Parts: sequence; C-alpha cells; structure tokens
Amino acid sequence: MQIKILGTGCAKCQRLEQLTREVVAELGIEAEFDHVRDMKAIMAYPIMTTPALVVDEEVMVFGRMPSKDEIAGWLKQA
Repeated sequence: MQIKILGTGCAKCQRLEQLTREVVAELGIEAEFDHVRDMKAIMAYPIMTTPALVVDEEVMVFGRMPSKDEIAGWLKQA
C-alpha cells in the first residue's frame, strides 16, 4: 500500500502523517509512506487545501484532520 501525505510540512500535515502511521501500526498493515511537500506535485492532485491523505493514488480526505477511526476505515477498504 502506498500512502502519501500532501502538505508543505505544517503542524496539521505532520499530525496527519503521525496519525496515519499509528493506524497502520495498529492494523498491522504494510505501507510505504511519502510526504509530498513540493507544491507542483501537490497541485497534480484534485485537492483545494492541505493536508491531504492519498492511499494508492486515491484522495481520501483533504483540508481537514480526519479521526483515527476514519483513517482506519479507509485503510481497511484499500
């Protein structure tokens, strides 16, 4: 599973990555993480604001901080 965090490195972006890593560990999922900070690369995705969570090239959420339960649900479906 490929997980990308889209964001320039703000506190919310860092928190989203931390939460997602925690959920991956709790679920025992194997995943590769990539924190995309380059604005051109971020703008290639259909998002309006950061932070954003992308799982296997599908945008799951952007512009808000999801709960751990939401993240877990998305990762289980992927």
